[in-house]
Amino acid sequence: MSVNVRRMACTPEQVFSVLADPWVYPTWVVGASRLRAADDRYPATGSRLHHSIGVWPLVLNDATRVDEWDPPRRMALEARTRPFGTERVIVEVRPRGAGCVVRMEEHAASGPVALIPEPIADAILHIRNRESLRRLEWVARGRAAS
Repeated sequence: MSVNVRRMACTPEQVFSVLADPWVYPTWVVGASRLRAADDRYPATGSRLHHSIGVWPLVLNDATRVDEWDPPRRMALEARTRPFGTERVIVEVRPRGAGCVVRMEEHAASGPVALIPEPIADAILHIRNRESLRRLEWVARGRAAS
């Protein structure tokens, strides 16, 4: 299981404003190349984002489901990447001074990705999610400035 923690110069509400907007998902999630659609109820529990991953022409279409939505504290997702499997992603946000601390946890839940040795998978996910959290902060701060 990969865990990343980042102190951000924005509030938990600003972070959750980004998480609640499906159309900026490919902006902050490393590997997501486009959003094709989002359920009308997004980000309600059980709703889905219909996205693509990869770089053209090697693009896979799939979906991510919201398993838990508790703003401005916690969001849990099941990200599907067929044919590779599913991943469980948990984002937790805690206020800290004028900003917040965001913790992102991700691990393979099923499929061939679950067969990757944990130290290798964790190293890859750690690098990816470090950049995703950096992007999440940039989007949240950019929205707050406008």
